[in-house]
Amino acid sequence: MTRGSTLPAHPPSPLSGCLAIPAQTRVSRAPLLDGFNDAPVDEALRTLLACLRSPGWARRVAAHRPYPTLDALLAASDEAAYDLTSADLAEALAAETLPALPDDAYGAAHTALGAAHAAYEARFGHAFVISLAAVPPDERLDHVLEGIRSRLANDPEDERVVAAEELRRLAKARLASRFRASGP
Repeated sequence: MTRGSTLPAHPPSPLSGCLAIPAQTRVSRAPLLDGFNDAPVDEALRTLLACLRSPGWARRVAAHRPYPTLDALLAASDEAAYDLTSADLAEALAAETLPALPDDAYGAAHTALGAAHAAYEARFGHAFVISLAAVPPDERLDHVLEGIRSRLANDPEDERVVAAEELRRLAKARLASRFRASGP
């Protein structure tokens, strides 16, 4: 038994067998990123230094403009952060401050965080850095306190590696926050 077509026959299109190639037009979906890409170098460096206080990192990221997407910028940020020298890392860490406590944090939390941070800074010689981008706001205080306490047990070289990774995450989160509002 043969089956026939259930759809009515249509004449072939005059374009049948031709490949459609969309026009190559640039549609700006990220005006803030476009502004960053087109900004003078000193302005781009200021933007980047607000995210991570390492001039070497900022120069490297700025030098690779323009970035077609936010993801491309974030990837470049990661790559440049992985290449931080010891001096770059020390400079970036020196400019960091302890994450702010929520406005409704109780007094004992301020005391505990201050004491833990003082111990950390005395041991490692720089501010404690931690990215809280993926941590819900109501868990941030506990996350910071637990992070400081657990990292106090690190030897200085291990902590340098952890701090560098946290700086990379911070830079990426700060860049994403700065440019995310401008488009997908």
